[in-house]
Amino acid sequence: MEVWRKLQRYGAVPLGNSGYLLPNDSTNQERFEWLSTAIRKYAGDASVVKVQSIDNLPTSQLVGRFAEARAREYQELIRELQKLSSVPRPKRASGRLSRLRARFREIVEIDFFSSPLQKRVEELLIRADTSPSQTKKTAAIDRKEYVGRVWVTRPRPGVDRAASAWLIRHFIDKKARFAFAEEEHVPREGVPFDMFHGGFGHRGEDCTFETLQKTFRIRDRNVEVIAQVIHDADLLDKKYGRKEGFGIDQILSGWARKGIPDAELLERGIELVEGLYHSFAAKPNGRRKR
Repeated sequence: MEVWRKLQRYGAVPLGNSGYLLPNDSTNQERFEWLSTAIRKYAGDASVVKVQSIDNLPTSQLVGRFAEARAREYQELIRELQKLSSVPRPKRASGRLSRLRARFREIVEIDFFSSPLQKRVEELLIRADTSPSQTKKTAAIDRKEYVGRVWVTRPRPGVDRAASAWLIRHFIDKKARFAFAEEEHVPREGVPFDMFHGGFGHRGEDCTFETLQKTFRIRDRNVEVIAQVIHDADLLDKKYGRKEGFGIDQILSGWARKGIPDAELLERGIELVEGLYHSFAAKPNGRRKR
C-alpha cells in the first residue's frame, strides 16, 4: 500500500500488471530508484528501466494516458470548487479552500503535459479566493513620483521586506535605493515600506509585498505566486499552503544572527527572491520544471 500510494503521488501510470511509467527526467528517475530500493527491502523485486519506445503503445497514446489521469483529478477539483462556490462566502470554511489549493499544486506538480483543465481550476481558485474587499479598485498611483526616491524600512530585514525591495527594484524603480531607520527617524523625502505606521505596509489581510503589488498594479503571473509565498511566510496563516518562503526567512534570520549589516542582508534577500522568481518562471502556476 505504501508503494502504491507513492506511485499515485508521483503521477505514474500503469503498464500491464506490474509496470509503471513516468516521463524520463532526473527527478522521476530518482523517485523510481528510491522506490525500487524500498521494494527490495521488503523482499520484493523491482527494476528501473529506461524505455525509448513501446511497439504496441505509440507516444500519442502514452501521453493520452497521463492526460486522462490528470483530467480526472482536475475534474474532481472542479466539482469541489463548484460546490464551494454555492456556499455563501461568510459560511465557507477557510481550511477547505486551503486543502483544495494544496491539492491543486500537487496535481500541477505531476501534470507533465499541461492539461487545459489546469487553467480552469486556477481561475476557479482565484474566484473562490477573491473577497469583496479585494475586488475594489485601488486608487490610481503615479509611478513617476516614486522613481529616484529612497525607500526606507526597519533594520534587520526579513522575508517580507526583502521580497518587497526586490519588487520595488524590478517593477517600480530599477535604480531604487534603500535605507534603514526606526519609525520616528524616517527622512521626510523617503518612502517608508513595511513600517508599522505610514507608507506602504500591511493592509487588511495583505502583507507589504501584496500591498505594493496591488497598489502599483503589477501584472505578472510569477509575482502572483511569490505574493502567496511571502504572505504565508510573513503572516503564518497558511492561507495559500506555500512553504518556500519559510526557507528564505530562516536563511535571512541566520545571516542576521551572524551580524551581517542591514544593507548586505537586504541585498542577499533580494538575490534569494530573484532566484525564486526564475525558478517559478520555468513552468506555469509556480511549479518548477524538474
